[in-house]
Amino acid sequence: MTLLRHNILSLSKTDQQLSLLLRLCALISALLVALILGFLLSESLPILQRVSILNFMNDPSWHPVQGLYNITPMLSATLLSTLGALLLATPLGIASALFSRYYAPPLLAAWYRRLIELLAGIPSVVYGLWGLTTLAPLVAQIHPPGVSLLTAILVLALMILPTVALTVDAALLAVPAAYHSSAAALGLSRWATIRSVIIPAAHSGIRSGIMLAAGRAIGETMAVLMVAGNVVQHPHSLFDSVRTLTANIALEMSYAMGDHRVALFVSGLALMLMILLLVSMSELFKRKEVYV
Repeated sequence: MTLLRHNILSLSKTDQQLSLLLRLCALISALLVALILGFLLSESLPILQRVSILNFMNDPSWHPVQGLYNITPMLSATLLSTLGALLLATPLGIASALFSRYYAPPLLAAWYRRLIELLAGIPSVVYGLWGLTTLAPLVAQIHPPGVSLLTAILVLALMILPTVALTVDAALLAVPAAYHSSAAALGLSRWATIRSVIIPAAHSGIRSGIMLAAGRAIGETMAVLMVAGNVVQHPHSLFDSVRTLTANIALEMSYAMGDHRVALFVSGLALMLMILLLVSMSELFKRKEVYV
């Protein structure tokens, strides 16, 4: 009895230490985000105090040396490329996870997951090089110049596909076995079980995977820089060349000075706010589902 009590107390102490460690890690993560946001704000304030935010949306063009700071063409290119990539990668990623988890033979499923993991580990510059040398010429055969919003969408979709597939697969794996047993007891078919039981039970993990993929697509730099064409303009079609906010920062930060450099930090602040808005929307949806 004494030994049992000692073991229980030891486990309780270990749980408390683990809980403290996890809280400390969460606090450090939150502080890092706050520090990054504070740094971007402090670097952006010198120009935001003199130039209205409306100038960053209504100026005729992006020429900071001439006092023109319109970032909306690059903002629209970022949002459109991210949205297009998500529209392609989300159904393909969910279908890949369902195939490997419920339809593929065990050996094929194992190799298929390894392939998806390999895709997730490929550097973005390799995707960009492939898109520039292989995909862009194919798009150019349909409509020149080839380096365009469409090419950027296709490359981004391929890049974020493993993120969606792997996170959805993990969410499906986390569904309790009792759900499968109950569905089988009711005589539901495999697809009916997936549609009516498994996917609703795993929807939180699926949504998290989509949000994670969206964050990566918004922040991607090198691959998009190589295949989008880097023309500062609002795209009127999928075949127009565009420049995203991340590509603009990467291209101009090395030589930017004065207000030009500060304006690039405003672009970085806009990206940070987009990510925070994305996370906030995800958390809002989660809370609404809990209350419902």
